[in-house]
Amino acid sequence: MLTAAQVLAENNFGDTRTGGLAGPMGLFLILLLAAATILLIRNMNARLRRLPDRFPQPGRSVDATRTDASVVDPTDGISAHDSSTPAPNGHEQQRNG
Repeated sequence: MLTAAQVLAENNFGDTRTGGLAGPMGLFLILLLAAATILLIRNMNARLRRLPDRFPQPGRSVDATRTDASVVDPTDGISAHDSSTPAPNGHEQQRNG
């Protein structure tokens, strides 16, 4: 009579040693994922380095003497529109530096 351990230990999948491609394919996938992870980390580090040390505080007044404060309408070329945006409404989380 077979015990439960003998039933579970029995190999019902045939000879697993011949023509096995799982090992090399698994290694290839692991190396591919590792290379993709390294490239993603390098890309994100480069993007983080390009960010400014501090961002402007919300709610500051925009300097009206700046040359980029107005944008000319390309359709008629006559009227000028103020490109400054109003202060955002609602609660915003501020970063303490």
